[in-house]
Amino acid sequence: MPDDIKYEYRSVQAVRGLESRSIAKEQREGGWELVDQTHGTLRTTLKFRRVKPDTTLSKAWGVFRGLAPAKQRAVVAGMAILLLLAAVGIGTSAAKEKRDAKPTDSVALSETSAPSPPPSVTQATGQTSGSSPAPTVAEEADQIITPENNEEFAALLATTDTCGPSVADFAAKYHGRRIAFDGSITNLQQYEKYKTRYDILIGPGDAGPKTTAGPNFKYGNVNTIDLKFIGSSVPSSVSEGDTFRFVAEVGQYKPVQGCLFFLTPVSTTVR
Repeated sequence: MPDDIKYEYRSVQAVRGLESRSIAKEQREGGWELVDQTHGTLRTTLKFRRVKPDTTLSKAWGVFRGLAPAKQRAVVAGMAILLLLAAVGIGTSAAKEKRDAKPTDSVALSETSAPSPPPSVTQATGQTSGSSPAPTVAEEADQIITPENNEEFAALLATTDTCGPSVADFAAKYHGRRIAFDGSITNLQQYEKYKTRYDILIGPGDAGPKTTAGPNFKYGNVNTIDLKFIGSSVPSSVSEGDTFRFVAEVGQYKPVQGCLFFLTPVSTTVR
C-alpha cells in the first residue's frame, strides 16, 4: 500500500550551474530521487529521497499487520508461550548446574581446608600454649618503655652526648609514652620563694652528681608529693645522690635550655 512506503532522505550541496551533474550522480550511484532544491547565491541545496530498504524485522511486522485480528491474537499468544517455556528451561538448567556443583565444592573443601585443632590453654595462666602473639598497636602504646624492652632507650641511657641528635629523636618519637629506669638525682635546685619546690635533674644509675651518661632528664617545679612515691618507704624530702626507680612520661626536649629533656613523674620508688 502506498501509505506503508517509508523513505529515507539526504541533502547535497551543488555549485550553481552544476546541479544536473550532482542529481545524475545521486540517481546513478544510490538510486536517490530528487524531491526539492533550494537555490542560494553560490550553491544549491538538493534534497533526495529513496525507499527505505526492508529489514527482517520490518518484513515480519508487515506480514503481522496483514493478518486478520484473530490470527494476530493467536500469534501473540504463541510467542508468549514460547517465551515462558524458554524462561522455565533456563531456570531448570541453572538449578541443575548448581546441584551438580555442590558435591564437587564439598570435596574440594574437605581436601584443602581441614580444621586445625583448637589451641590448648594452660590452667595456671589462662593463655594459649605456643608462641605469644605479637602485641597490638594499642598494647604496644600502653607498654612502659624500659632499657630491657627497647634498644633505643637503652642506647639513650648510655649516651655521653646529652645534646646529640639521638636525644631529640627519642623525645619526638616517644612523646607522651611512659619510661621506667633505675636512676639517681644528679642535681637539685630549691626555689627561693617556695622552699618545698625543686627543679630536679636525674640520670641513669647510682652515681648521683657524678653521673656521666644519659640525657639531662628534668622534673621541673615539683615537690615530694609530685614525685608520687609508692612502696613502704616514702621519704619526706629528697637530695642529690638519692637513688630511685623512676617511672615518667616523656615530655619536650629543649636544646636551647641546656639540652634539658623534660619528664612528668608517674611514680617513684626508693631503691
